[in-house]
Amino acid sequence: MGVFVFLPLVLPLTALPVARLAEHHLHPRNAAVLLTSVAVVLAACSTFCLGLLVVVGTAQLPGNPLPDNWSDPEVRAAVPYDEVAGKAAIVALALVVVACALTVRRHLRFRFRAHRALAGLGSAAGSGSVSHSGYGYGYGSEVAVLDDEQPYAYALPGSPGRIVVSTGMLSCLDAAERRALLAHERAHLAGRHHRLLLAVQLAGCANPFLRPLRAAVTYSTERWADEEAARVTGDRRITARAVGKAALFSRRVAAPGLAAFASAGPVPRRVAALLGPVPPRRSWPPALTRAGMAACVAAAGTAASTLSALNSALALFVVLEAATPL
Repeated sequence: MGVFVFLPLVLPLTALPVARLAEHHLHPRNAAVLLTSVAVVLAACSTFCLGLLVVVGTAQLPGNPLPDNWSDPEVRAAVPYDEVAGKAAIVALALVVVACALTVRRHLRFRFRAHRALAGLGSAAGSGSVSHSGYGYGYGSEVAVLDDEQPYAYALPGSPGRIVVSTGMLSCLDAAERRALLAHERAHLAGRHHRLLLAVQLAGCANPFLRPLRAAVTYSTERWADEEAARVTGDRRITARAVGKAALFSRRVAAPGLAAFASAGPVPRRVAALLGPVPPRRSWPPALTRAGMAACVAAAGTAASTLSALNSALALFVVLEAATPL
């Protein structure tokens, strides 16, 4: 195993340079998918190598159910600083498991409570028709308009997915801007953006070096929905105006891991991007650009992390097989 078992713990640093550059040089959809894929692979390799270290560390503990030969000096010699690394990995892996479990629990609990609350509102929320301060709204059945003066809007995934928007938010926008808002939230549901956000959030729990990717993916999913809204409405300026006005009046964020209109990502950058040309749809930046070189570094780091994890697993398997009596 040697030092290879430690490489996947630090190689996520190679993905950081591409995070900001992907936002500017890739289509938001491609940036979100690329960064999420890199984060998930790096997090999986990092967690896997922690598990390998835990095997060595657990074998040193008295009363463990593992074969006694697994704690022999020949086995422990496969890991540098085995006494410290093995026991530290037990604590680290326990923290990773707890953090991921709490994140999933919080995400699912919010979704369950939100869907139950919407079901309890009856036909008013289900029809998407609520009258407030002289405004009348009528939308599809997937839109739940809540009689609340606080302006907010977010996409609530589920079966079926719902769009939750307050009358306070709708009263801030004109008819064209409301269409842009609903198109934005429908894009979140259609693109399953909550899965990308949850995946990159779990990756950050698995390895703290991956946490900066969460902000980049959050911004990319918002930009992805912005571009879809601009395409549906046929007017990028109206969409930009809707984003800006919603951000100006909004004071409430839905919940971590869910896409909320104008509450995630730097809004001025989103507005500026909408006022500019349509982003290119290339899936990979040119190799000789800064973004291209950063993407190559991230890809190389991901490949090296995967190979290091496989090498460590194979080496540990050979060592443990040799140490285990037949």
